[in-house]
Amino acid sequence: MEAKEKVELIRSALDDRKALDLNVLDVSGRTQMTDYMVVCSGTSNIHIRALADRVIEVMKAHGFKGARMEGYAEARWVLMDYGDVVLHIFDPEDRDFYRLEEFWTGREAVAA
Repeated sequence: MEAKEKVELIRSALDDRKALDLNVLDVSGRTQMTDYMVVCSGTSNIHIRALADRVIEVMKAHGFKGARMEGYAEARWVLMDYGDVVLHIFDPEDRDFYRLEEFWTGREAVAA
């Protein structure tokens, strides 16, 4: 499956669970680690886990059995690595602190 197709599956899963401030960053020319970063926020630890759970469910249904994942237990910043697409689900406070969109684009982020 192409990276753009993964992005659309992830975006759809996040939309299903009402993710906040969803951004997709094309970082293919900036790093060899991944092609796209998807960044969004949840309203609470429970919401952040629900977003991650929905992405896992959708991706499994499309043949992706396991992403590398960090931060699920604390649910303040969940990172899910699907190889050419990496998802970051943040608590709004942590997202504002780390400012990944600005780091990777060199400018303030605009919602997707």
